[in-house]
Amino acid sequence: MRTLTIALFVGFCCLPVFADEAASETGETKPDDSLTWQDKSVKYARIMSRVKWTPVADGMPRRGGHFTAGQEYTGVPYSSVKHVGRYIGFDIFLKTFLAAVENPKSVLYTENLYGQVKNAECYYGKVCSSYTSYALQCGIWYVSKVHGPRFRDGVSLVALQSAQAAQPGDVIYTPPASKNGGSHVELVTEVVRSEDGKVTHVRIEESRPQTTSNTLRSAKAFDEHLASRNRELYRIADLDAWRGNNKAEAFLFPNYEDDSATPQINRVLLLDRGDWVPYHKGQAVKINLMDRDDQGIRTLVIKRDGEIVEEIKHPGKGVLERSFTICGDYTAHCVMNDGSLSQACEFAVCELDFTLPTANVLRATSWELALTSDNMDAIIVYFKNSADGHDEHNVFISEEDRRAGKVTIPASVTRNANKMQVWLIGENQYGRLKKRRDLQVTD
Repeated sequence: MRTLTIALFVGFCCLPVFADEAASETGETKPDDSLTWQDKSVKYARIMSRVKWTPVADGMPRRGGHFTAGQEYTGVPYSSVKHVGRYIGFDIFLKTFLAAVENPKSVLYTENLYGQVKNAECYYGKVCSSYTSYALQCGIWYVSKVHGPRFRDGVSLVALQSAQAAQPGDVIYTPPASKNGGSHVELVTEVVRSEDGKVTHVRIEESRPQTTSNTLRSAKAFDEHLASRNRELYRIADLDAWRGNNKAEAFLFPNYEDDSATPQINRVLLLDRGDWVPYHKGQAVKINLMDRDDQGIRTLVIKRDGEIVEEIKHPGKGVLERSFTICGDYTAHCVMNDGSLSQACEFAVCELDFTLPTANVLRATSWELALTSDNMDAIIVYFKNSADGHDEHNVFISEEDRRAGKVTIPASVTRNANKMQVWLIGENQYGRLKKRRDLQVTD
């Protein structure tokens, strides 16, 4: 049986990055709880940059074209999915993406966000800021423009802007080339030294079109890279101060344990969004009955919270579509002609919504946002100033807020904006969903 593997390549074989990443004399590596946060940032970055996958069909969009069926790629695809698609690692498991890759009828092949969402193509993807924020153990990404000391505590400009001062976990920031233009962030994941301690090479990993990339530069090339485009090398001295309340360990996602494991991908049936994934209530769930090993399908069985919802006799191969209006945790599996049971696809049906108090809110005043959810916890209200990429805010929703069905939005959120995007983000064991509305701010 063919399985997908996650390859975690560790750089130069005889020149370890630092002691914690190297194997001990017994061949054992340190468990996560004994690693520094810098060690973890490298380990987590490489979950996404070293994964290998192969499209099974044509049509998966990328910048300027499509990924090629049958060709192996390394690193997850680049796509700024915003509130429409889903970010790998934050909104979905890595294994959900890998399952979608194996389904020729999945959203990876049938959906294209180009023209719908700026800087997006593939329905599942990552961008530079969601890549670094994932590695740096955040609960939600920080856009690249607010990684640095102007906006965050616990981070500073490295005094010597040179390869000789670089350390794993450092961030390289590229400012916009023009006003309101795009910026970029990269992560230092390896520093190679000669026997006399001089830095000879620095490895940088980043998310950029077409997939995450992994570049080992000589010290000279690294310095040239820094010097161009007014790039800046940042060092995070206090990760908790830099993250604030935005800590991955406070949420179900990112889930580094599941993302670093090798998944068993279903060969009989897969969902249009892969596997292990949430859907909005009433949203179509398209089940592709593939039966790749031609065992013959006797019955498709759909369950909700362990109870049978529907049995479809002799469904044959192809896509079967259902919509579910009752929230819960669902499975779909097949009884094969020989009586054996296929692996089950797992998914959740959830409700997530919010209500703004009015069409407009007064500038720099606090107000309340009403929450609605079922089979999913509302966790974050994300605000983005439509005219200023620096002006973003996360309001973290407490258990008390969820019980009350509302969350208070601080006055500082609407101080500078005239129009804001408002995203409600919820999560459960299968991933996250997002709902967006726009808010007008008046004086």
